[in-house]
Amino acid sequence: MKTALVTGITGQDGAYLAKFLLEKGYKVVGLKARRSSETHWRLSFLGIQEDVDLIEGDITDPSSLIRVLKQTMPDEVYNLAAQSFVGTSWEQPILTANVTGVGVLNMLEAIRLVNPSIKFYQASTSEMFGLIQEQMQSEKTPFYPRSPYGVSKLFGHWMTVNYRESFQMFTCSGILFNHESPLRGIEFVTRKVTDGVARIKLGKQNELKLGNLDAKRDWGFAGDYVTAMWLMLQQAEPEDYVIATGKTTSVREFCKIAFEYVGLNYEDHVIVDPKFYRPAEVDILLGNPDKARKNLGWQATTTTRQLIEQMVDADLERVKNE
Repeated sequence: MKTALVTGITGQDGAYLAKFLLEKGYKVVGLKARRSSETHWRLSFLGIQEDVDLIEGDITDPSSLIRVLKQTMPDEVYNLAAQSFVGTSWEQPILTANVTGVGVLNMLEAIRLVNPSIKFYQASTSEMFGLIQEQMQSEKTPFYPRSPYGVSKLFGHWMTVNYRESFQMFTCSGILFNHESPLRGIEFVTRKVTDGVARIKLGKQNELKLGNLDAKRDWGFAGDYVTAMWLMLQQAEPEDYVIATGKTTSVREFCKIAFEYVGLNYEDHVIVDPKFYRPAEVDILLGNPDKARKNLGWQATTTTRQLIEQMVDADLERVKNE
């Protein structure tokens, strides 16, 4: 039985990855930072809370990472821990840098000291491309991050490359484009939309305030994307991969699909509020997943429409039961 250590296990990706690894027969250990509020709801939603081992530690505390690695002796480490909301990164740039950037270095160094044969996956992001330098972004596209979050992720990404090249460690980065699900945090625009649709349909609110409706993203289903994370660590050689659908959808179109699904017109309810504009906007992101398709045999299986309908259904159920 292999052991996997997953940081950020209580987040969207961590929960789906934990479920996937359990189904593969892994022992799954989750690194859990102490928080004053309950954070296990995603694990409960997937019915796996009792099946994972949670151990206290923090990505910003190298000594705790060394302790956890020695206690659990994992075969694979999946680093999903981050301050992951782009908007917050302008308000808390130092925290974002420490958690999302330096946290990666902390884990890499802990692995190097404890057992450099551990395979390591780093959750990189399409936000590193930012002000896009190519119409479709691949592993060879130059980076130009446009937020403290993107800059911090880029530090972690290059440290992952550096440890691979400097110490011959098996370290991979998955450059994941936007991936959503019913487990997405309410502060993200996709969940904000589907939750708003549910509340408006059920008569609990009448309007939905959003920022830039013309921003375009390559949106996929998080449950599909965690498979790619695992596949990267099963290859003979460590490499970095773009994980995406290869299709782009605007926030406006996302709203249109979500509202139409429940028989409503988004134009009757969506209000553009400039306070939700970003200081530096990323207008469009569109990933080229050809390398992942060729080398990993991976491709997205859930369409954007299926994803939106799944999220609306889940939020309708949640709001009904509030």
